[in-house]
Amino acid sequence: MDTSRKITALVVDDEDLARKVILEFLRDYPQIDVLAECGNGFDAVKAINELHPDLLFLDIQMPKLDGFEVLELVDTSRMALVFITAYDKYAMRAFEVHAIDYLLKPFSADRFKSALERALKRTSDSLPPASALAEEALPRGKYLERITAKDASRVFVIPLDKLDYIEAQDDYVSLKSEGKTFLKHQTISSLQSRLDPARFVRIHRSYLVNVDRVKKIEPYTKDSKVLILSDQTRLPVSRTGYVRLKRVLDGVRS
Repeated sequence: MDTSRKITALVVDDEDLARKVILEFLRDYPQIDVLAECGNGFDAVKAINELHPDLLFLDIQMPKLDGFEVLELVDTSRMALVFITAYDKYAMRAFEVHAIDYLLKPFSADRFKSALERALKRTSDSLPPASALAEEALPRGKYLERITAKDASRVFVIPLDKLDYIEAQDDYVSLKSEGKTFLKHQTISSLQSRLDPARFVRIHRSYLVNVDRVKKIEPYTKDSKVLILSDQTRLPVSRTGYVRLKRVLDGVRS
C-alpha cells in the first residue's frame, strides 16, 4: 500500500457501532484521512457530492435510502468502494465480477485490512459505473419498489405506486409522479430492465407507463393509438407497445 500520499475516506452506516468499528480499524492507517461519517443515505449523498472522497465505506441496508440508491445519485468514477452488509443475501456475485470488495458484519481486523488494501489498489479506470453496479447487484427476479432522483442538493425517493409514467430524454428519464417531474440520469432501457413488466409497460420507444394509471386507449390516426391516463394525460402508443399493453391489461382483467 502506498503511504506517500493521503487517501480521503467517508464512512456510511446507519449503525453507530459499525461506524465506530471502522474508524477504530482505520487508526492503524495514518495515510487515510476520514473526512466524515454518515448515519443515513441522504447525508451520504450530500457528503460524497461535496467532499469527493477517494475511498467510500458504504452500508447496503439502510432506511429511506439504501447503499445502491446512494450510488445512483453520486459520481463514483474516482472512488474505491468497500461495501458493508449484515446480510449475505445481496448479490455478492456482482461485487466479485467488478473486483469490488465487501465486508460481511461482523468482520475482523484482518478481513478489514484485506478489503482496504484491495480497494486502495483500484484505479479510477477500473471502477464500474455506479448505475451498472447497482443494476447488477439487484437480486435476480427482484424488481425495484422505488426510484431515487436528485435535484441539485435535494434527494427524492419515489415509490413506484406513485409513479405515473416515465419519458425518455436522451440519456435521462423524466419521472412523472403526482403532478411533479423529476429528472434522472439513466436511459429508459436500463430503467425498464429493473421494473416489473407486469406493472410498467413500454408503450412507445419514449414511454413507460404504470398500468394502474391507464384509463382507456383510443384511435389516434389510422395506424396509431393514444393512451389516456387517469389524470387525462395523453401518450402515444406504438404498434408493438399496444400489443404489450393489451397483453398485460388482459392478464390483469382475467
